[in-house]
Amino acid sequence: MERQIIHCDLDTFFVSVERLLNSDLIGKPVLIGGSSDRGVVASCSYEARTYGIHSAMPMRLARQLCPEAILVRGDHDLYSKYSNIVTEIIEQRVPLVEKASIDEHYIDMSGMDKFFGTWKMTQELRQLIIKETGLPISFGLSANKTVSKIATGEAKPCGAKKVDRGTEKPFLAPLSIRKIPGIGEKTYPTLRNMGISKIITLQQMDVFAMKRVMGDNGVSIWKKANGQDDSPVVPFHEQKSMSKETTFQADTIDMTVLRKTMLSMVDELAFDLRKENKLTSCITVKIRYSNFDTHTQQMKIPFTASERVISEKVISIFHKLYSRRMLIRLIGVKFSNLIQGSYQADLFDDTLEDLNLSRAMDHIRIRFGSNSIIRGFALPEKG
Repeated sequence: MERQIIHCDLDTFFVSVERLLNSDLIGKPVLIGGSSDRGVVASCSYEARTYGIHSAMPMRLARQLCPEAILVRGDHDLYSKYSNIVTEIIEQRVPLVEKASIDEHYIDMSGMDKFFGTWKMTQELRQLIIKETGLPISFGLSANKTVSKIATGEAKPCGAKKVDRGTEKPFLAPLSIRKIPGIGEKTYPTLRNMGISKIITLQQMDVFAMKRVMGDNGVSIWKKANGQDDSPVVPFHEQKSMSKETTFQADTIDMTVLRKTMLSMVDELAFDLRKENKLTSCITVKIRYSNFDTHTQQMKIPFTASERVISEKVISIFHKLYSRRMLIRLIGVKFSNLIQGSYQADLFDDTLEDLNLSRAMDHIRIRFGSNSIIRGFALPEKG
């Protein structure tokens, strides 16, 4: 059975949602993010991008590049709501869907050509999403996830592109190597230093040469450049959760100890999220009392991997869950409803210093171990 994989991406998603609520923003340069000069850009409109502005840029620099840009604070809850609406529309009409991030989905339509024309159905689904939500969305259709994602990028803004089986290499050949998923800030300079700027050059290289220079990552890049990708579409409900639990040597009601334990677990789990390039939208706290009664409570939250945001929710859940009548034997924290995504911090609240601190701490943990450094909020409170 020939694979038919759709990739869809909501165009400038945060900006598009804001424009639904305020039509005065249409056609104007818009910045979404923290309101202070120490904040960063979470998203920006195409009009703002013409000034050289991009996501994660310091807000001060963005406002210098485009003083007339309109700054919008941003609303995680609102964006998660519209993301879920789009997901529901897709899930009701396709056999297999993977929610790759808050604004991206992969759909496996393999075998559907015998019932419907896949390309026709793709176009109808796109038009339905636009009609039902008012949000612009772009689609790419090909035999695999890599080519479909790149096709979506070429279809933007608010378009659709099909890459027929057998035409993957010529479609990819003239494009910049930046278009290949996985080529980021570290890999791009390495390839440029090798004299590689277009995908066609990667296609012409020997795969063993790529392996010698870049290891297994070089092989992966070479395969993507040649339109090869066997990775499956993973249904949303199969996404794994991650959790940590601590059983105390002596049952306790010491709030300082409980707080430190919970926040230390959050710190480690949030690091694991960012390391795996994932986000969570459901937090669960678990308590086991000294008589072995076990209670849990969960909270749905906007997709995030920010330990600061998650810590506030965990403490809130704990205070709702905990009965102070009995000692606690075990406490646990669980993240679920995981999706792939690179919104690794709360760009609406975190400052550039916060983001740089997270990156620096993650680098230390990767090098020296996850317990090699801890944030101040996980330390005991001073009495």
